Amino acid sequence: MIEHFTRKWLRKEEPVLEESGNIPEHIAVIMDGNGRWAKKRSLPRIAGHRAGMKTVKEIAKAADEIGVKILTMYAFSTENWKRPRDEVDYLMKLPQEFLSTELDELMERNVRVCMVGSKEGLPKHTLEALLLAEQKTEKNTGLQLNFALNYGGRKELVKAFAELYEEIQAGKVKLENVDEAAIAQHLYTKDLPDPDLLIRTSGEIRISNFMLWQLAYTEFWFTDVLWPDFSKEDLYQAIAEYQGRARRYGAV
Repeated sequence: MIEHFTRKWLRKEEPVLEESGNIPEHIAVIMDGNGRWAKKRSLPRIAGHRAGMKTVKEIAKAADEIGVKILTMYAFSTENWKRPRDEVDYLMKLPQEFLSTELDELMERNVRVCMVGSKEGLPKHTLEALLLAEQKTEKNTGLQLNFALNYGGRKELVKAFAELYEEIQAGKVKLENVDEAAIAQHLYTKDLPDPDLLIRTSGEIRISNFMLWQLAYTEFWFTDVLWPDFSKEDLYQAIAEYQGRARRYGAV
């Protein structure tokens, strides 16, 4: 309760990050609360998603400016297909809308855009927008901005195990050589380090089938702030708390 109270009031002033403090290399974000943000304002849910899209831009910019190397945004889960059709249709248009307006600035900032998740089942216009952004930014060397789209942690693990089974059956891999590294090479995130910090907005305290394998030793930070209201000061507060933690990975 004290921790929650402190977080709430610290948001009024920009947290001071330690100059010698460790900036997380990879931050993953569960962007939650768009619908509730809209409901509080008597607006349709899609208005919350549009507002949340603007927050993506601001947080990516802030993360880039302080030296974060990778930012992974949980944009659409495999379970989100269960939502009303009009909402799903709108969410599938957001990547195209966001990238069509922001891609030039992302290029100027040397940002690389990538998709993390299953391409299967995505509408053609959604997939084309993402593939175009990946192609145009593939040589950029700055912040890597990942959109976890049509992503599910359990589905990802099933895919990895199935692929490994096929390799074992084909004699390409020996069963006794299957280890954590072998499994990791079959994940959507095979080319990424595991997240150092996970941020979830809106007050929910769960990971919602996100990066079940990768979050094993990630530091978690939760806030009641709804995603459209999440600011760079909130990001700095999360990182400031991260800097004060000792990551021992099971050791003393």
